Amino acid sequence: MPLRKYRPLTPATRFKTLPTFDEITRNRPESRLVERKKRTGGRDNKGHISSWQRGGGHRRNYRLIDFRRDKKGIPAKVAHIEYDPNRSARIALLHYVDGEKRYIVAPQQLKVGDMVLSGPEAEIKPGNAMPLRSIPLGTFVYNVEMTPGKGGQIARGAGTYCQVMAKEGSEAVLRLPSGETRKLSAECACTIGQVGNEDHQNVVIGKAGKSRWLGRRPNVRGVAMNPVDHPMGGGEGKSSGGRHPCSPWGLLAKGKKTRKSKLSDKYIIRSRKKQG
Repeated sequence: MPLRKYRPLTPATRFKTLPTFDEITRNRPESRLVERKKRTGGRDNKGHISSWQRGGGHRRNYRLIDFRRDKKGIPAKVAHIEYDPNRSARIALLHYVDGEKRYIVAPQQLKVGDMVLSGPEAEIKPGNAMPLRSIPLGTFVYNVEMTPGKGGQIARGAGTYCQVMAKEGSEAVLRLPSGETRKLSAECACTIGQVGNEDHQNVVIGKAGKSRWLGRRPNVRGVAMNPVDHPMGGGEGKSSGGRHPCSPWGLLAKGKKTRKSKLSDKYIIRSRKKQG
């Protein structure tokens, strides 16, 4: 998907780029697959800010996405490719032959009029969903489940994919977008292909105002605050903090390991962290 550049008539348009949206075939979503999305502004149930730098932004409606792909053996036709404000990827509206309509995350090479199918008997082509045990080695997949039947959780962002590396009995080995290699149950479902809109990572927003449209508020540095607001605040003149970088609550921000061991760590073959 190409990007559109602007003439540098203003400082905001000097480096600004936008997608061309050539693949979008419909401007309004399917009304029955949309629900209201409540915004919290980063506040918890007591009204206190629990997630900083959130608030404002354009109103959005949530599109109900079928991450499970559990309509097995029923073919569906791709009716539209649509924009989704809640994710970086595009979504595809499927019309099943039994009359039901569902949204899925749209992969590359999926076009209006294509037929897709879910189930172990499906063909190996973009948009079809099946368990990992039915997929040849080396195939690119996305929307991968971590627990059978729970729905896809891995590789759902624009341009991402996993690669099937091996199969060992009831388990399959996948290489994830982060570079991590891990085992998953061979019964976990996934979708063939790579998520579309791969040029999303190259988009330059161009101005601070667009961040506000997206609901992102300014991020103030800790050293620019007062001591009452941040451990690194205060000092005469422009100080550098006077201590190791930390969060507003005193937790070290650089170098200290904060990840707790999880039950799923035993399934990681190669960590995403650089070795050595």
